[in-house]
Amino acid sequence: MEGEKDILYVRRDKDGAVTLYIDEDWAVERGVDPSQLVKIEIPRELYANGTVQQLREYAATCLESLDDGTPSS
Repeated sequence: MEGEKDILYVRRDKDGAVTLYIDEDWAVERGVDPSQLVKIEIPRELYANGTVQQLREYAATCLESLDDGTPSS
């Protein structure tokens, strides 16, 4: 059985930085085009106890997997 997961919305900036958003509405309020967001499932343990940097690194790895065409899990 797969562990529970939480959702973050992620945008990779042109400089490679990863920005995390808790939901699409919050991103839009900050001027983000929703079409630039990628929905990422974050393992519950990481979401609850990880640092922001750990969440960014996890999201970046997921985005790279999507770019490569391979699933991240």
